[in-house]
Amino acid sequence: MTNLSVVIVSWNVSDLLRRCLRSVHKVGTDSAGGQTADSDSWREVIVVDNASSDDSVEMVRGQFPEVQLIVNRSNRGFPAAVNQGIETSRGHYVLVLNPDTEILGDALTELVLFADQHPDIGMIGPQLLNADGSLQSSRRRFPTLATAFVESTWLEFAALDVQSTALGERATAPLRRLLERYRFADRPAAATQDVDWITGAAMLARREAIDDVGLMDEGYFMYSEELDWCRRFREAGWRVVYLPAAQIVHHVGKSSEQAVPMRHIHFQTSKIRYFRKYHGPIAAGTLRWFLLANYIWQLGTEGAKWLVGHKRPLRAQRIGAYRQVIASGLRPRPRA
Repeated sequence: MTNLSVVIVSWNVSDLLRRCLRSVHKVGTDSAGGQTADSDSWREVIVVDNASSDDSVEMVRGQFPEVQLIVNRSNRGFPAAVNQGIETSRGHYVLVLNPDTEILGDALTELVLFADQHPDIGMIGPQLLNADGSLQSSRRRFPTLATAFVESTWLEFAALDVQSTALGERATAPLRRLLERYRFADRPAAATQDVDWITGAAMLARREAIDDVGLMDEGYFMYSEELDWCRRFREAGWRVVYLPAAQIVHHVGKSSEQAVPMRHIHFQTSKIRYFRKYHGPIAAGTLRWFLLANYIWQLGTEGAKWLVGHKRPLRAQRIGAYRQVIASGLRPRPRA
């Protein structure tokens, strides 16, 4: 049985996907670039293309013939495409990997060996790095409603844009503490540790655990699906662990930045769906109206800046995006 299946879901990032596949291909090669004896026997690579309009499909077929390629005629969303890859895979472990990532060193081996040594672990996340080598936050506690009100809203911007005055410092300190605790800033990033959930750029899952808890919830299109999945792992008694000995570079959001309004809509509706699923309709409804009010406020702010002539092309772009978000009503997808 194949020990590791790498599942990559891709959409219009041909160049980054090529770099990702090359980094995966380096695992199991010797110093001269030749394959070691067991380089093909311990892992397989599956790419699920979500109806890319660039040359991604042709590139994979031409340059990586050993990769199993699944081509969707429409963009089915991230969880549905991941599930396609998992259902096709044969590995004892499944690594869900973003196409905008690059494996560093022996990261895959580190993940698999650690999982082998700890059979109670259902999910492992590596340490993610930015392109410049700086640390990228990838550990999380389960969000509270307060966290949802702050994360990726004007409150987070206020917390991070600290004023120089003592009053500004005191006013934003509770928000910063909330975000820091949510993102495990109170624990050293260099230490292996159990966490509530890990971000979805790179997630190693044990086959037995997947069989136990089920596949990703396809009611999400993108965002929050890894949070939901990890929560189900934890509730079923499986550990979720952050392993900094394994390092992977993540070039953040290269697919989603191609459609900014939809990125906002998917991020926020997925958040609302998660809270409806685990905290009930009142919490979800409250969050939805708060987020809509947040975008209405931002629309007004950008409109005022446009009227006074401040960076008008940027303001016009944001106004257009916020209008689309508000028009969507931020209604989550129906229950699965």
